[in-house]
Amino acid sequence: MEALVKASAPGRLDFLNTHQDYKGLPVVSVAVNMRTRVEMEASKVFEIESLNTGEKCIFQDPQIAGRTFCDYVKAAVLALWKHGVYLRGFKAVVRSDIPIGAGMASSAALLVSLIAAALRLANREADRATVAELAYVAEREILGVPCGRLDQYGSAFGKVAVIHPKPPVRVEALEMPGGVFVVLDSGVRHSTAEVHSKRQAELQQAVEMLKAELGIYSEGYWDFPWGVLYDKPNAVEKLPSPLRERVLFTLEMQRSTERALAYLKRRDLPTEEILRKVGAEMLLQHRLLSELYDVSLPELDRLVEEAVNAGAYGAKLSGAGLGGVVIALAPNRETAEKIGRRSSA
Repeated sequence: MEALVKASAPGRLDFLNTHQDYKGLPVVSVAVNMRTRVEMEASKVFEIESLNTGEKCIFQDPQIAGRTFCDYVKAAVLALWKHGVYLRGFKAVVRSDIPIGAGMASSAALLVSLIAAALRLANREADRATVAELAYVAEREILGVPCGRLDQYGSAFGKVAVIHPKPPVRVEALEMPGGVFVVLDSGVRHSTAEVHSKRQAELQQAVEMLKAELGIYSEGYWDFPWGVLYDKPNAVEKLPSPLRERVLFTLEMQRSTERALAYLKRRDLPTEEILRKVGAEMLLQHRLLSELYDVSLPELDRLVEEAVNAGAYGAKLSGAGLGGVVIALAPNRETAEKIGRRSSA
């Protein structure tokens, strides 16, 4: 087809503070060199084909039936309509080299690229913040996926970004002092929605108990003032298991991320020292994800261990967990390639 507009968006790795964006806490995203690309032209109906999976979708009335490829396309259209962009239709093709269900935000990259292309087709402003928020609306509010804003903003803004997800959303570019990121795929696929919904239900239980204990007002885990708990260890200890572990995870992950970000923003230390300290925090975060959040697997633990043995400063699971990929931080490309060769993935 002769496309009138094109758009693309990268997948992302979940660098620091995994499982914290839906709690309103800052997360750090790293864009990868794998992208979803969309070519789009005007049409009287909505027609789209995935050149990777062979899936095709044609519709006029975007009724959501589930969370299939077609439903994601319909959700993008509905999010645009809510934003006042009333496209009558489009004809599009999608190409992607981002693995599906691997914890690299393939669904967010699809939505970001679709929405960016559609906005351009409608001659509307397609700035990154607007595209990211509409992609979030499509996935969270329309499709009902219990995600935070990490995936959509990480894909839309790219590079290494500190995302402050609590509205008004703020994205801060982060310059790495050095190092090379490596992605190791466990080969185990997972459902983000299933993982998130279970942990969020546990968090909500914990928050209700903490609100009653401390006399704190909040609507839920997404706007709870987590920081007050650092001075209230007894309240946390009173929680039953596994609620206590989920709250301890939240507090310790945030502390670890604050330390890692402080290291990354320093310029008075040698690069190797900074990266070693950040790598140590990555290893701690993986342990917290495994022991306090129960979202690791032996396959993921093995990849982390193998990466460190091959020379990585640190490694941790990326994404929802219970499958997907591990992100490792290597000192240079040579070591990164060595890690990749020695990985059992």
